[in-house]
Amino acid sequence: MGLLARMSTLLKAKTSSILERTENPSETLDYSYEKLQAMLRQVQRGIVEQVTAKHRLAQQASQLRSQSGQLDNQARQALQAGREDLARMALQRKQAAVEQLQGLDEQVASLEAEQQRLTTAEMNLRTKVEAFRTHKEVLKARYVASEAEVRIGEALHGVGEEMADVGLTIERAEQKTSQLRARAAAIDELAAAGTLNDVMGTSQSDLSLQLGQITAAQNVEDELALLKGSLGPGAEPKQLASGQ
Repeated sequence: MGLLARMSTLLKAKTSSILERTENPSETLDYSYEKLQAMLRQVQRGIVEQVTAKHRLAQQASQLRSQSGQLDNQARQALQAGREDLARMALQRKQAAVEQLQGLDEQVASLEAEQQRLTTAEMNLRTKVEAFRTHKEVLKARYVASEAEVRIGEALHGVGEEMADVGLTIERAEQKTSQLRARAAAIDELAAAGTLNDVMGTSQSDLSLQLGQITAAQNVEDELALLKGSLGPGAEPKQLASGQ
């Protein structure tokens, strides 16, 4: 395939793709319906023209019949007056009128047949137009419903993806909440057992204070024993006088 042929094929493909995206079936159906209605109106105008022409020829035929009757009377009156030449002339005009009348009758009959044919065609076309209108509305409704289904499907697909993200977020939140609850329970347990105070340094201070008090009492006892030893055996400590 040559370069020009490939470019032509590509252009046609692109054009078809663009038309496919931009074409609105509802607008296309309405346009087709308008074209059918225009054709129906054209046929109806043709019928009106045929009927008008038929009536015009019928009027001419009626005039010729009236003229033929008058010429017949004139020929009879001329014979009665002894004017055979005038009678012959009147009959000649009558014959010409009769011939024209025959041609007009044939044309009227032809127009009548054409009118019947066009009337039948107009009825068939009108039936098809009405059927197409009904079918068009059904197709348009189905197209709108299909569009709605596509939009709903796309929306549901987006909601599904969003819900997946929301599910992950909820899962992470629940994990963090569980960790915080476990930590809070551990803190409560340590606080109840006093271990938390040891960890925080509070119990250690109390213990040091108690140990210090015990040590101080022991020192007092040791010093008291030393004083007793320095006084010697049998010595009794003197009672301090009142006020000393």
